[in-house]
Amino acid sequence: MANAKTIVTTGRKMGVPRRGLVIAVATAMQESTLLNYASGVLPESQNYPHQAVGWDHDSVGLFQQRPSSGWGEVGQLMDPAFATRQFLTALRDVPGWQDMALTDAAQAVQVSGLPWAYAQHEWQATEVVDAFLGG
Repeated sequence: MANAKTIVTTGRKMGVPRRGLVIAVATAMQESTLLNYASGVLPESQNYPHQAVGWDHDSVGLFQQRPSSGWGEVGQLMDPAFATRQFLTALRDVPGWQDMALTDAAQAVQVSGLPWAYAQHEWQATEVVDAFLGG
């Protein structure tokens, strides 16, 4: 839950509305089960605080962002607050994201091979965000 709290806190500091926070938490639930992943493919990522090691290309962090795709440097992406800012900045650049289904908004940012998978986390992500926002 500490990583979910970081997502919510970071998003609030950015002025992101509740819907964006729900999308971000649901996306991290799907991508990393809210664990900060290092990459076995990028041994340097294991020099940063992490909770698990994955082997999906050079994907790292809560959102499984890839340094090779321009999301940021390895050390930056291993910081949950930085990774959240990158995700939410990209989300805000998606025209009409506020009115999209969660899975469509998440997919517009993530470009996942399993685009429908984000939807399964919406109710739980909503509960988590509401718990942190007090609503």
